Amino acid sequence: MTLALLGLYLAVTGVLLPRRMAGSARLQARPAAGAALWLALMASFLVALLLAAHHAVEPFAHEPAGLVGLFPHVEPTGPVTAHTHDWWLLAAAGTALAAVVAAVGVRAGRARRRHRALLDVVAVRDRRWGALVLEHAHPTVYCLPGRRSRVVLSRGALQLLDERQLAAAVAHEHGHIRGRHHLFRLPADTFALLLRPLPLARIGRSEVALLLEMAADDAALAQVSRTDLASALCSLAAGGATPGSAPGRTPGGALGVAATGVLARVRRLARPGGGRRRRQLAFRLGVVALPLLPYLLVCAPHP
Repeated sequence: MTLALLGLYLAVTGVLLPRRMAGSARLQARPAAGAALWLALMASFLVALLLAAHHAVEPFAHEPAGLVGLFPHVEPTGPVTAHTHDWWLLAAAGTALAAVVAAVGVRAGRARRRHRALLDVVAVRDRRWGALVLEHAHPTVYCLPGRRSRVVLSRGALQLLDERQLAAAVAHEHGHIRGRHHLFRLPADTFALLLRPLPLARIGRSEVALLLEMAADDAALAQVSRTDLASALCSLAAGGATPGSAPGRTPGGALGVAATGVLARVRRLARPGGGRRRRQLAFRLGVVALPLLPYLLVCAPHP
């Protein structure tokens, strides 16, 4: 019964919920909290997967507890054995996951360092915009986050955008840097690398990327208007859609202003509105509770 409940939980969190949550206006109203909620859902799936693997290896290692233990008729028919694999299973799984996260982070960090070293040689610093200007006709604006962050403007972007649009694009990139959004992207990218066919991995990765772009948009709105930011997004997306190039294309490890979900973001900018305090509290509770939920369902002590 415990294994069946965990299997049902995995199906709900891994397949059904991601399809229901994708494009949610409620999550987009609080994009940073929405991205954290997606990451909490991924963590919850991994906890349930680990518990399911444990119960499959040692089906009688635990007396039913949590919600399962509230029903006496589902007590195990076999003997309850002592815990033997709990610690090494948790340690092995945690070590393997940490190694994969570290590998993905190191790879992204190397790509950023290589690109930063190249920019320091070929780009010119523009003190007015506090950015590096790259002599390239393709209009693009992006940032390299991290300890030695950079904001990069191409010559094509300087020619395409007016001053207010440029200010909006640069403010968006500074929003990424201040929010350390590359650290939010790391666990989502790792989860997608590990479980690529799973809807939670595929949809979750793209949704986290989109929500972080919206969070950077919100950070930029403290300095620029919605109209200027929306027009900058549209201009960069349209100006970058040349034959043989992808709109808003950015180097690996970088975060570009027009790289993700331009249409959805422009629509969102056209309908301003903030979430209520009650909704913020619900997001925070969800972020904390989701990773613990599989344990509470099947393993936590019960009366």
